Amino acid sequence: MNSAILTNILKEYERKRYLAEKDLEERKQKLYEENPRLQEIDNELSKIGISTAKSLILNNDPDLLSNLQKQTEILKNEKLEILAKLSLPEDYLKPSYSCKLCNDTGYITENYSSKMCNCLKQQIFDFEYNKSNVANLQSQNFDNFSYDKYSDEVDKEHYGSDISPRENMKLIRGICDNFIKNFDDPNEKNLLFTGTTGVGKTFLSSCIAKELIDEGKTVLYQTAPIMLDMIIDYKFGKNNISDTTYKNLFDVDLLIIDDLGTESMNQVKFAELFNIINSRLLNQTGKCYKTIISTNLNLAMLNKTYGERISSRLIGNYNICRFFGEDLRFSNR
Repeated sequence: MNSAILTNILKEYERKRYLAEKDLEERKQKLYEENPRLQEIDNELSKIGISTAKSLILNNDPDLLSNLQKQTEILKNEKLEILAKLSLPEDYLKPSYSCKLCNDTGYITENYSSKMCNCLKQQIFDFEYNKSNVANLQSQNFDNFSYDKYSDEVDKEHYGSDISPRENMKLIRGICDNFIKNFDDPNEKNLLFTGTTGVGKTFLSSCIAKELIDEGKTVLYQTAPIMLDMIIDYKFGKNNISDTTYKNLFDVDLLIIDDLGTESMNQVKFAELFNIINSRLLNQTGKCYKTIISTNLNLAMLNKTYGERISSRLIGNYNICRFFGEDLRFSNR
């Protein structure tokens, strides 16, 4: 991605980290003034830490090291007891970083090497792909999900089902809950949302995205037309689309492809769509990738439009959720 964009994102990380540490200092000073013993404990722990380091460097005395560790344990327990009496959490004297994995640095160090944290990856995905779609997660989430928007009347002639739209949504919601719960299970199928416009497919995709982002997963959202046009541009070297931008379609934790069936299709796009769907199913890296596809087409139309190669993979590897009901955008519920 553009280095200037990454620089701006990292500046925001620096700001969040500064605010978290500033907030800690303010809380700490207030608590020290009201409970001087806490400051004494922290000072003693700091001194013991220095003594432990010297012990290891100078003589590696196991008895001295053991005594220092015992003192540390006693002081830490006393500190926890004081916090408990004040009805404060154990981590009250630690910074409240937005990301507990990277402590708002954007990077994680493992085995002496640094890698980009998922939270930073998600920031980049939001900028490059998701834009307003993921910005809507503040409103499009399970907190704002309601079965009451769906009719509880059965209309088999109109919807071709023996259950009401509301009961149908309860079944779909259960499938989505399992999808989130078992996201890292290779046996958990992907999701295919089918149904007419305005019955909640995109909204439910956003709800799932919000839950998984909160769990530290990376989510990339794109409509089928824009995604396929972007891939074609990449293949023909247009618009400065980078290798990383293209690669993200294959190794993001959750890829959401919205509005499948609204794109103008040709053989090149067909091959690239098959490649994405198939590659994410093969799971050659050992990592568990998942995909949600939403479409206005029914299964028969999908098979007619995309052929057996793609439709067979969707039917065999996706839980198919058929949405039906009134267009929620024009409903008074």
